[in-house]
Amino acid sequence: MYRQETAIQHTADTRTWWARPGLDIREGRLHVAGRDAESLAREYGTPLYAYDLRRIEEQARALQGAMAGAGLRHLVRLALKAQREPEVLRFVRALGSPGTPGSVGMDVCSPGEVLHASAHGWGPGEISYTGTNVSDRDLDVLLAHPIHINVDLITQIERVGRRDPGRRLGLRLNPRAGAGWGGIGETFYSGAEKPTKFGIFQEDLRRAVEAAREHGLTIDVAHFHVGDGYLMDGLSAFEVAVERATVMVRRLMDLGCPIEEVNTGGGLGVPQVPGDQPLNLDAWAAVLARHLGPLDVLVATEPGDFLVKESGVLLAEVVTVEERAGRMFVGLDAGFNVAPEHFIYDAPFEIVVCRSADGPRTQTVTVSGNINEGNDLFAEDYPMPEVREGDIVAMPGVGSYGQVLAMTHCLRPIPEAVFFEDRE
Repeated sequence: MYRQETAIQHTADTRTWWARPGLDIREGRLHVAGRDAESLAREYGTPLYAYDLRRIEEQARALQGAMAGAGLRHLVRLALKAQREPEVLRFVRALGSPGTPGSVGMDVCSPGEVLHASAHGWGPGEISYTGTNVSDRDLDVLLAHPIHINVDLITQIERVGRRDPGRRLGLRLNPRAGAGWGGIGETFYSGAEKPTKFGIFQEDLRRAVEAAREHGLTIDVAHFHVGDGYLMDGLSAFEVAVERATVMVRRLMDLGCPIEEVNTGGGLGVPQVPGDQPLNLDAWAAVLARHLGPLDVLVATEPGDFLVKESGVLLAEVVTVEERAGRMFVGLDAGFNVAPEHFIYDAPFEIVVCRSADGPRTQTVTVSGNINEGNDLFAEDYPMPEVREGDIVAMPGVGSYGQVLAMTHCLRPIPEAVFFEDRE
């Protein structure tokens, strides 16, 4: 939640830190993809997801350009779990034909996502599957499609080998280092402090290779995912993880594995609060080139947030403005069911009054939702301009883990969405 120490950081210089092309302010009013945000809400109703798809293209091209500039043979994939709307996928599919430099592949993590990616135009060679605790039921679907599978446990190598001996396979590695917003990379993924559910540790590499050989499996991809939302201040920690992972890849090569691709996972972040320093993509790509370049492998990345987070905005109407025991409450016609990322991951986001997007924040309020649960609070001690019932507010940064996580708790419906491929 936003607390007072966060609120006081909003000064005249920082209150519009989130503005960018495609999410800008014109004569004080917020615009999404060049459209007046409040007018969109009046036309389509609220709550409403509004997408600037051009932002996805900008992020993809920036990522591809940085990797190419670093001299890497590279491949960018979209983490489908972050965004799966058909309109978004049509746009991403059109960014490049399969196998071309501008194409964006698919990172999937469940049988359902394999089927979804296939149904929306991605061929088996463009789909990379990295899952955990894969069951025989999962394999019934996965092995019916000639996709590349990465597994993260030795017992999973054995399970795949029993079902499909002789195939090519990737290993998810755990270098015991990570980077990320809120310590997520270090805690959930890396195993730096205690073992996690993800990945094979360095001391188990030989056992993993032996398990693969018992079933005639060829390990040709090394995968590691070590972060979540890391920016410039996390780049040094990311390099530690890459350096350790490179040692593990070399070990696999020494054990006779013909590694063709090193998949560096996702976790690249975008700014979420005032003062966040964006990730310098050239510096990020230089880290990969420094450690993985000498291996002469394809270097892949598969972000979700970085590609799609900034493409989406949630619009909601203010239905209540009321002082309660000395505290001002601003109630919305949207609840945690339509913005789950904030409530699941404690992810921060701004709340912008659309008619006064750059207005001075003169009051401190609690912003509450319409779900009949006490923790349905978007923000506490949050600075806002004067706000009135009937105002439209915007929450930027919901392009990932927003609509895709939305639920119908209390039988509140999932909002409508509008998608724009151009900017007016």
